Amino acid sequence: MLEKEIINFEKTVVVGIVTQNQSEEKLKEYLDELEFLTFTAGGEVIKRFSQKLERPNPKTFLGTGKMEEISYYIKDNNVSTVIFDDELSPSQQKNISKILDCKVLDRTNLILDIFAQRAETSYARTQVELAQCIYLLPRLSGMWTHLERQKGGIGLRGPGETEIETDRRIVRDRISLLKEKIKTIDRQQSIQRSNRGAMVRVALVGYTNVGKSTLMNAVGKSDVFVENKLFATLDTTVRKVVIKNLPFLLSDTVGFIRKLPTQLVDSFKSTLDEVREADLLLHVVDISHPDFEDHIESVNKILLDIKSADKPTIMVFNKIDAYKHLTIDADDLITEKTTKHYTLDEWRSTWMSNVGKDHALFISATEKQNFEEFRKTVYEAVRQIHITRFPYNKFLYPDFEDAIEKEEEEENE
Repeated sequence: MLEKEIINFEKTVVVGIVTQNQSEEKLKEYLDELEFLTFTAGGEVIKRFSQKLERPNPKTFLGTGKMEEISYYIKDNNVSTVIFDDELSPSQQKNISKILDCKVLDRTNLILDIFAQRAETSYARTQVELAQCIYLLPRLSGMWTHLERQKGGIGLRGPGETEIETDRRIVRDRISLLKEKIKTIDRQQSIQRSNRGAMVRVALVGYTNVGKSTLMNAVGKSDVFVENKLFATLDTTVRKVVIKNLPFLLSDTVGFIRKLPTQLVDSFKSTLDEVREADLLLHVVDISHPDFEDHIESVNKILLDIKSADKPTIMVFNKIDAYKHLTIDADDLITEKTTKHYTLDEWRSTWMSNVGKDHALFISATEKQNFEEFRKTVYEAVRQIHITRFPYNKFLYPDFEDAIEKEEEEENE
């Protein structure tokens, strides 16, 4: 008999603040996402804490009363980890750890931990380690709690500061070494990209967990790892795809997220180079997610940061099979209609119609809904780029409709 695997989730609480720039509704969305991140990392969120503040407390992020409330709760419920939704400064992290006397993480630290779990290849592991070292360097002094009594004076002089400096030097050396290693791999990757010839390159971009890898598998008949967790894919996968005898390269890239740590954007430079060098972007959106418009905005912001916002883009609204909208009863005269009540047809007639009929697709990658329309749109877009680059190849790749006719004729013969 197979033994049942028992997974022990760490008991965790999550913490966020309501400020002038972040409403209660927005905080709820962020904490929902933080809870999913925690689950992906192997934690179970048993309680959420929030506080209204004009700005975070520079010493402890939260007010004194709220810190005491959290401290009592984690002692009573044997909680091992507290995760904050925003990035904590090194001094905040040190002060909070002293008060709560348990493991204290922030959003950045949590995302880095998930990346470390998910990194499969040597290159991904190198990128994650570099990001972790950059994050760790200013926080080393907070980790030397066993030397906190060595503040000088009779009988208390010791090598504490020297040891911290030694550790800092080790981390700095490690950062330099990893940067050199990444430069070497970058050169190898750029040679690989140049060896791919003049084929049209298409990159799948989008928020994490929107179904990019599922779509990649469906289009490219490949076997990219798929899981309903955040950041299931870290390594870029490139596959040659042929639609109606038109070949092109399709790459599946790392998913983006709100408040993406800058260390990760820097260390995943080469992975993002696939996006930079693409001729066409397929921006995949999970339309069944209530905050998909925010996700689009976050992805567009990162595309702007990596100077790829002006590339030809097709918006692919995925998971239409899972889309559910709120309804208002006919006799309900109080409830106001919001975007949460929009049907798919109503969404199509909003800003999505301004994108253009050929630049907005509504599909389901798992159920293969509207898949022929997707293939046709991608074929026409890739063909246009191809014949612009090689005008003499125009007759090799006819219009999609003509290509179908040609296929049918060949079958009849």
